[in-house]
Amino acid sequence: MGFEGRVAIVTGAGGGLGREHALGLAKRGAKVVVNDLGGARDGSGGSATAAEAVVAEIVAAGGEAMANAASVTDPAAVQAMVAAAMAQWGRVDILVNNAGVLRDKTFAKMELEDFRFVVDVHLMGAVNCTKAVWDIMREQNYGRIVMTTSSSGLFGNFGQSNYGAAKMALVGLMQTLSIEGAKNDIRVNCLAPTAHTRMTEDLGARLPLELLGPDMVTPGLLHLVSEDAPSRCILTAGAGGFERAYVTLTQGAWIAGEDAPEQVAARFEEISDRTGEIIPEMGAAQGFIELGKAQAAQAK
Repeated sequence: MGFEGRVAIVTGAGGGLGREHALGLAKRGAKVVVNDLGGARDGSGGSATAAEAVVAEIVAAGGEAMANAASVTDPAAVQAMVAAAMAQWGRVDILVNNAGVLRDKTFAKMELEDFRFVVDVHLMGAVNCTKAVWDIMREQNYGRIVMTTSSSGLFGNFGQSNYGAAKMALVGLMQTLSIEGAKNDIRVNCLAPTAHTRMTEDLGARLPLELLGPDMVTPGLLHLVSEDAPSRCILTAGAGGFERAYVTLTQGAWIAGEDAPEQVAARFEEISDRTGEIIPEMGAAQGFIELGKAQAAQAK
């Protein structure tokens, strides 16, 4: 799997997963924009030092890279980052939305500002970066975009309502952009990593950290941004294990009448039965399925 001639932007690439992604892409021939605000885990502060250090590693190994310290929450700074990549290399083929912050608290104790900030970085940061490259990729008729989601969004995690909400929102963004980008060969996927990084260091006592190197996740990322990448995939990865997560729809039941609420309650196990569940091609499938049930019931 090679990336010669490809240009990649990796956000949050000053350490952890982003650093491994940037190094992995560069090792296989990509020119890489290493973006990192260089702030603390909660998003405060900032410095270009972390991004510059990763660029130095890439250059020392014979690759090409440039450092960028823009905040993904600043649309103008993100546009300038993309413009710099275009001026230097003339194209952008790959975007890895990896930048993130944590401000964990239970919902009861969380300030709304901490909720908004985490959503702004994870969700709107990915939106800002994706919007900045979208037309470039459409004109090229080629693009590979990865959103970094999380099991906290897919399945929930105590004390992470803000983080989980933002991470699941990225799945919705991926689902729609993969549909809209298909005609221009823009493939959009999600990666849900499990890795020992600065973001997960508080879990140290509960996890065998020696097995959870971020380098064990990057092989999955490389596939998701390769020429033969899938699209609309939620790939989970950690400790060398790779799995796929799906958003599915059960066959359900048709219910109507005055006692419909009681029927929903009584037949909830039937509604929840996963036998024959499907993965809809798009959101409209739900409506078509429900109308089909209604029409079939009326035809009886």
